[in-house]
This record gives sequence, structure tokens and C-alpha cells, in this order.
Amino acid sequence: MKRKYMFVIAIPVVLIIIASCKRDPYRIRLSASGVNIEILRLEKDLFSLDPDEIAAKVPVLEQKYGTFFRLFGYVINAGEVNDPEFGNNLTAFCTDKQNNDVYRLTMDKYPDLNKVENDLESAFRHYIHYFPAKKVPAVYSCITGFNNSIITGDSVLGIGLDRYLGADCEYYPRLEIYRYMAAKMTPDYIVPDCMYGWAASEYDFKSMGYSADNVLTEIIHEGKLKYFEKCMLPDVSDEIIFGFTPSQMKFCRNNEDLMWQYLIENDLIFKTDQFTIRKLVGEAPFTSYFTNESPGKAAVWTGFRIVESYMNENRQETLESLMKNTNIQEILEKAKYNPK
Repeated sequence: MKRKYMFVIAIPVVLIIIASCKRDPYRIRLSASGVNIEILRLEKDLFSLDPDEIAAKVPVLEQKYGTFFRLFGYVINAGEVNDPEFGNNLTAFCTDKQNNDVYRLTMDKYPDLNKVENDLESAFRHYIHYFPAKKVPAVYSCITGFNNSIITGDSVLGIGLDRYLGADCEYYPRLEIYRYMAAKMTPDYIVPDCMYGWAASEYDFKSMGYSADNVLTEIIHEGKLKYFEKCMLPDVSDEIIFGFTPSQMKFCRNNEDLMWQYLIENDLIFKTDQFTIRKLVGEAPFTSYFTNESPGKAAVWTGFRIVESYMNENRQETLESLMKNTNIQEILEKAKYNPK
């Protein structure tokens, strides 16, 4: 009996040791300080106006929505807010039959945005943990005539809700949006797209000043953005983070070594032509360099895994220092990336 008792006591100790060795690096202890996200709904304000009053209300809307309202004007091709024709262009947008039908669909789908607000609050709590000197953007919603999913500006984050009406939305086939893309135009993708979009605006590829624009640079840059996104959203599945189906995700995990080997053996990683780069990191039903079972952007998974390996091998690095790091060769070397 005594030996049995000692054995039972030993199990939790072993489990604790194993658990500590396998601690999920994406799960962190957040401070008690809260983040308050209240999404201001431009689409409600616009489409509830009397059409005869829209032009006259432009100054009021600009005062309430500030920078976002000006960005919105560009997105819907209404021009500059101060342009004499802006009010007429905005009125035309708000009185368009299709836009009104889409507005009604949007309100049916999103009578409130409570869940989006809560999920964004959680994501930006992580953001403040990793980037304590940064500010949380003001968040807005709108419909854009299907032009934009996410709109970013200085301290501004906008969500085009008409791009998240569900994979079966009747308008998407009419707009010739491919099914594999429409599959990602659902409520589940709003917050992940917000965090990716925010990272992509904060760390814009062109403004980063990388020494070369080649496949390796592009996949590691995209890998950094996905690593950022995963840090902000530790409870979101990889399938959603990467926009892969379960079978596509399985393909990437099972063939990680083969994909990297293919890139190396075919001298692709230092290719600089945009055609090759886009085939590896651009939107597509699959990655033609691999197989039809692979997802589009499969090489982004490779870039992410290099970044993840780099962060695991260099524990002194912070997410902020990673995002600022433009030395792609250093990241690759220090990652000690060796998929098997």
C-alpha cells in the first residue's frame, strides 16, 4: 500500500514537469488592465439618413468619424471629403439599390457587433502586452460596395461588413468571387483579418526596408505577420489563422519538410520575379509548385514555421524586436530551421 501511495503522488509531479516543458508559448498571463472596444457603425448612420439630407450631413459625419470617414470616401470612390462633388457621390452610394439591399442583409447578419467587440478587446489586450507603448486603434464598421474587408489608417481600423456575409452570400458569385475566397468571408474571419490587417499596416512590406525582395524575404515577412496574428489570437485555430481547410492544414503539417526541400532544390527561395513570388504567397485555390492538395499560400506556412523556430531558438527576442528585424538571413540562420 505504501508503494502504491508514493506512485500516485509522483504522477502529478511528472505531469507538471512535462506540462512545463510543453508550455504553449502563445498563451500568456495578461495584466488586469482592460481594453475597451466600441465599434462605431457608419453604415447605420449613413443608410438611416433621408437621402435629401446626406450631402448636408457630411460635416456632421466627418466630425464623428474623423480620419475613418475620409478613408471611407476613398474606398467607395467618392473622392475627397472637401470636394464639392463628395456629397453627391456619397448620396449616390447610399441610394444605390444594391447597396441598400446589402445594407439590409448586413443588418440581418449583424444586428449588433458585441461578439466582435469582445474578441477584439481580447486581441488588443494581447497587443498592449507585447507592445506596451502602442495605442489601440478606434474601430469602425461600414459597407464598402464589396471593395474592402479591412481598412487601416493612423490609429484607425475599419471593417467592411459586406465582405463577411457568409460563404453562401448570393452576391459573391455575382461578383465572380471564387468559392475558396468566399469560404473565408464569414464572421469567424473578422477579428483574425483585423489583426493581420493591423500588423500589415504597422509593418508594411515596402516601408520595412528589406535588403532584397525575393521569395525568402516575402515568406518570412508573411510568416512574421502570421506569428503576430497567432500571438494576438492564441485561442483561434490554425485553420482560421491561415485560411486553410482541415485537409489543407494537414497537408502542410505532413509535408513541411518536402515543401522546404522543394523550394531549396529548385532554387526558388532567392527568386525575385513577382510571378514566382505571387504563385507562392498570393491568393489561389492551391500552390501550383506543390500539388492540388496544397492550399494557396502554402509557402506562408513555411515562412511562419521558420519564424516560429527562430523565436523558439532565441528566447531573448520579443515580438516587437521580431517585427522590426529586417535581417532575413539572420532570422533564417538563427532559426536553425530543419523540418523533418
